[in-house]
Amino acid sequence: MEVKKNLLLQVLRLYGFYAKLDLMWLLRDAKYAILAIITDTISSLAAVSSVFLLAMRFNGVGGMNQFEVLFMLGYVTSVSGFFDLFCSMNNGHISRRIGRGQLEHSFIQPLPISIQLLCEGFIPFTGSSPLICGIAIMAVSLGRLGIIVTWWWVLSLIVSLLLSLFILLCLSYLISSTAFYAPVACEEISTLVINDLGSLMNYPLFGMPKAIVWPLITVLPYGLLGWFPSMALLGRPPLSLPYIYPAVVALVLFVITYYVFKKGFNYYVKRGANRYKDLGFRK
Repeated sequence: MEVKKNLLLQVLRLYGFYAKLDLMWLLRDAKYAILAIITDTISSLAAVSSVFLLAMRFNGVGGMNQFEVLFMLGYVTSVSGFFDLFCSMNNGHISRRIGRGQLEHSFIQPLPISIQLLCEGFIPFTGSSPLICGIAIMAVSLGRLGIIVTWWWVLSLIVSLLLSLFILLCLSYLISSTAFYAPVACEEISTLVINDLGSLMNYPLFGMPKAIVWPLITVLPYGLLGWFPSMALLGRPPLSLPYIYPAVVALVLFVITYYVFKKGFNYYVKRGANRYKDLGFRK
């Protein structure tokens, strides 16, 4: 019990340390930091505007009315916001650290690698704008839908958002395991998973053939990062699946990711990824 308490205090101290660093950057170069915040806000709104405008033009899309679509887009933006808030550094894009041969930097730190990856990259001052945008979008859509927000509904929303973030990280770490074996070719493979394929989160899957829907909620579960959980929160879980279906997929995906990533990590420990010269740039 004492060990768990000390571990929690250590994690909180590290979050406080990274928050302090983020605030120092904001105060030291306020003009650049504010410009970055505004850019993130515009980018978040632009990423969802096309789907929402399409829903407004046709009075809904994919079996969802325009404000259900808006809620889904707010949910997706919030998931991206949580990622930016906690995982925007190389702990989220883990293939970069593996492919660049930087994982050795963590070996010499007086902390377990799991704690380092959990805490680094926390940027609450300059990285929270997408999350704020997502919450605002969801609030507007809930008002137009007439949804009564209770404490247990808010709790369900928070758990759902964390599950979606967990699934996204599992996908990133699972695919990034290839960088252990091919560091040059797979250095940016996590970008493909998070940014490129992540755009699939923005689209409702109602009305699509089941040959498309089922892979997107099982093999590549991007439908569990926006469409399924948002509809479940609105009381309409798709395909008559239970509300806990995303949690089941998250558990299965975690087990697979843990096994594959650990196997790749053991290979990396033996072989390494010698891509840095003495001056610090990549070969």
